[in-house]
Amino acid sequence: MVELWVPVTVAAAFLQNLRSALQKHLKARLSTTGATFVRFGFGFPLALLYLAGLALFAGLPLPRPDGVFAAYAAVGGIAQILGTVCLVSLFSARNFAVGTTYSKTETVQTALFGIIILGDALSPGALAGILVSLAGVLAISVARDAAGWRGLATAWTSRPALVGLASGGLYGIAAVCYRAASLSLGGEGFVMQAAFTLACVTLLQTAVMLAYLRLREPGQLTASLRAWRTSLWVGASGVAASACWFTAMTIQNAAYVRALGQVELVFTFLAGHFVFRERSNRLEVTGILLVIAGILFLLLLR
Repeated sequence: MVELWVPVTVAAAFLQNLRSALQKHLKARLSTTGATFVRFGFGFPLALLYLAGLALFAGLPLPRPDGVFAAYAAVGGIAQILGTVCLVSLFSARNFAVGTTYSKTETVQTALFGIIILGDALSPGALAGILVSLAGVLAISVARDAAGWRGLATAWTSRPALVGLASGGLYGIAAVCYRAASLSLGGEGFVMQAAFTLACVTLLQTAVMLAYLRLREPGQLTASLRAWRTSLWVGASGVAASACWFTAMTIQNAAYVRALGQVELVFTFLAGHFVFRERSNRLEVTGILLVIAGILFLLLLR
């Protein structure tokens, strides 16, 4: 029997893919920061509605958060924003491909932070699955880079590589902190725990990004409102994806969830191949097969 966290994670990956595709449509009208804000600004009201619906219609009691919850939620929310900033900064770097490739180490870093912060141990089979998937992700990343594997290996001390590692680490910290925040709420209602954590974190992130845009890019707030139709869909798909991520990470080890979440790459590959008729080289196909193999290892051998 398939455990609940598996289909929830697959749904999260699919919805995240959808959100990313919608955000691309906003890039012609908004800056990178403005397009990022839309995810939170148009998403947090829906996160609050989701929380209210669980309380009013499903009869689930609201948790009583404490200082531990607040600390983990705040650290996770800020870490996710900083991870995004690091990733976005790579786009202007001379060798951005190296940086974005190193950011893909997120799953391994999530596993390490999970062990350090929560004591979430990994089975040998799960660790093998994560490492095989990582090899696949790296293969996909270098497939169209002229420098290939040699360039990746020789550039690991460069600034883009270090920024990429920092981005992956910050995303790993965020994932583990979200799991820790949800678990700190106690009780048996993991759906409410995840929804409450999501609402609090999204509200915090919206406030932080609102303040930033107000000070640095005030015109982006007006532009995002003018693009409200697409922005609303970005917010809706984004908060739906986050609800699934938070729920899955409340149920299961965050490293397992993030590793399975790499199925998003498979969705992207299949869409590119069958829908957009994009041609893939041998290394990309090998990478996708490794990602799939790693996911199977994770599910069957953990």
